Amino acid sequence: MSTVNASGWRPEMGESDVMAAETFTGNRALMLEEALIFEIGDSHTTGVDFDPAPKVQSRLGGLERNREIGLPGLSEPETVRHYTRLSRQNYAIDLGLFPLGSCTMKHNPRLNEKVARMKGFIDVHPLQPQETVQGALQVINELAFWLVDLTGMHGVAMSPKAGAHGELCGILAIKAALDARGEDRPVILVPESAHGTNPATAAFAGFSVENIPATPEGRVDVAALKARLGPDVAGVMITNPNTCGLFERDLKIISDAVHAAGGYVYCDGANFNAIVGRVRPGDLGVDAMHINLHKTFSTPHGGGGPGSGPVVLSEALAPFGPIPFVAKMPDGSFKLVEEESATEMHPQTFGRMTAFHGQMGMFTRALSYIMSHGADGLRQVAEDAVLNANYVLRSLEGTLEAPFGASGPCMHEALFTDNGLAEGFSTLDVAKGLIDEGYHPMTVYFPLVVHGAMLVEPTETESKAALDQFIGALRSVANRAKQGDPSLKSAPHHAPRRRLDETLAARKPVLVWKEAELPVAAE
Repeated sequence: MSTVNASGWRPEMGESDVMAAETFTGNRALMLEEALIFEIGDSHTTGVDFDPAPKVQSRLGGLERNREIGLPGLSEPETVRHYTRLSRQNYAIDLGLFPLGSCTMKHNPRLNEKVARMKGFIDVHPLQPQETVQGALQVINELAFWLVDLTGMHGVAMSPKAGAHGELCGILAIKAALDARGEDRPVILVPESAHGTNPATAAFAGFSVENIPATPEGRVDVAALKARLGPDVAGVMITNPNTCGLFERDLKIISDAVHAAGGYVYCDGANFNAIVGRVRPGDLGVDAMHINLHKTFSTPHGGGGPGSGPVVLSEALAPFGPIPFVAKMPDGSFKLVEEESATEMHPQTFGRMTAFHGQMGMFTRALSYIMSHGADGLRQVAEDAVLNANYVLRSLEGTLEAPFGASGPCMHEALFTDNGLAEGFSTLDVAKGLIDEGYHPMTVYFPLVVHGAMLVEPTETESKAALDQFIGALRSVANRAKQGDPSLKSAPHHAPRRRLDETLAARKPVLVWKEAELPVAAE
């Protein structure tokens, strides 16, 4: 087989330990090096021909552009290649497991996408006459019904665009309810284990924020919370399951105490994926809770624009929710309650939070997900998510410290710390090492109550085989960090880009691309 054939070709294999030469292009086989679009384009050329713009009188009031915009021009093949090459450098849920705890990068079923692209859904416009979009309004109403039923609440605001926006909605409803009672309660209590946006939202709404400590097992210190309650406390913002991955089993006791003191209970529903179909927050005394549709109901993260963070409200707060909202009329039609009809149908609303009534694409996808699973399927989603997280927790607690491993089963997130790593090694090194293993890193340094936190959320859709591979990769990287492997300090080595010099980036950040100055010839 080693003889020369008629064409002169002889098969041969070089020595495997010979160092590969650097390539002329900077490419490494199919790992293609790609310059910035400003570097490969030319502002003097374009792939599309446009007619000259007509001369018109400016109405910009002296704000006209006085120089060329400088956008690079590319041919169609160049443009397609540029963005295709960049897309190959992205990590996505369709490529592998996404261990990003607290963000729930879960699988987006293709059925949802098919439904969202159906004619009648994809081409509706929020300014259409209501009689022409009855189907769309019915979708919003049907999803609202499911969210109210799954949470055990009384009403729901569908317009908030994201989790933090939903938090603000709930806090403004609490503020409106207190105003209606003629009470000035300036304080919101926030436990240590709450999401970081909670205190920011309360402060933005004009409240002062006070911290409630956690117990050694990672849950709210109920005694400390009760001791702080008083006539100045508007309510408590609590995350359940909390950011330590634990269920706040005393939430009903907390809610009863807050209500007895005249306050309200806001629950951050970011982690609803762990309890959907198993626990109804309304039964635990919650007055308001936002639901991230991308976290629990599988919509794309962000949705290509605004996301969606509906807020469910208790009977006490529902009258103060925002407009607009969809109401089903006695004749079976659907009506969008806006300012002109709010006086009659929703007189105590705190007002409007957004121009339109929600994110239709996300509503359609979420309802598709709910209806395809049914109530029993959603319950299994929660059970499988919790099972997978506990499998990760118990598989790795001998390798990485699990600070609340003794606090009972975790929910959908497994939490580890950097205790036990070699001197000078940190969570950051473990995260960078995981990139070389082909994974997006887990959430790092959050929650803040745990030093060097590593928060892992596998979600319900990962198989045991996928979990075992991830566990093996994380165990390998963690053991390297415990043994002080110096190569970890410069990881990742196999990614398109190396580790950022964070000190230089902080002191001398390069925030915009600037064309290099041409050298000037000496006179």
